[in-house]
Amino acid sequence: MGTLQIDVLGTSFAIQAKEKDEYLETLLKYYKQMVRQVETSADLKDPVKVSILAGIMLCDELYKEKVKNQKNSVKPQYTDELQEAERIALKMIANIDKVLEE
Repeated sequence: MGTLQIDVLGTSFAIQAKEKDEYLETLLKYYKQMVRQVETSADLKDPVKVSILAGIMLCDELYKEKVKNQKNSVKPQYTDELQEAERIALKMIANIDKVLEE
């Protein structure tokens, strides 16, 4: 379990999470980077607006990655072995049907 001291946008508090300290620090560093980007590009000074816009931008990144991963997920294709197994199974079913008809 990790602990993270957050000092951003004039607010300070600590959190505990199941993640390692290093990972939490990396997340905070990335969030602060996003906050700086919002402050400079949108010329915002209100911490609430900056944090909301930074959160929306992070959600946008996450959503785009999620969609990209769904598009890139390849459906399993039949291998030669699976095709051969299917052929044999169908032949066996046909033979069973033939015997049952007699």
